[in-house]
Amino acid sequence: MPGKVKYHNLSDNQKKKYLGDFYTMVSLLENRDEVKNFFKDLLILSEVVMISRRIQVAKMLFEGYTHDEIRKEMKVGFSTVSQVERWLNNGFGGYRKTIEEYQKKYKDNPKVKNSKPFKSGMMKKYPFHYLLWDMINKK
Repeated sequence: MPGKVKYHNLSDNQKKKYLGDFYTMVSLLENRDEVKNFFKDLLILSEVVMISRRIQVAKMLFEGYTHDEIRKEMKVGFSTVSQVERWLNNGFGGYRKTIEEYQKKYKDNPKVKNSKPFKSGMMKKYPFHYLLWDMINKK
């Protein structure tokens, strides 16, 4: 009886086929309910939560929170924050584009509206550079 299939044991053709089918199926989803139901059927709850937490870390990085603030708030390790930051800054642009779209679409949402600009911790390091931004957000 065969055991689990490991990623590195798959052929390049198998990887391309599986990933291609996955991306194509996701692209067929037309609204939030379809996306939600698809992923609820596909993933177990802990997988959804772990993916969602990575997204929250990416949002916080995008909004200018420091690594320490994120680690404290999200209760994640340094390596998680660093890896998400690498994907955010040096990945394929998926995190950045999606977060920017989210913030544009939900700009009236107070949690998004009061978010800081992405400066990868620069606000903490150089607070006077962002004094005007802070004054606007306090009103």
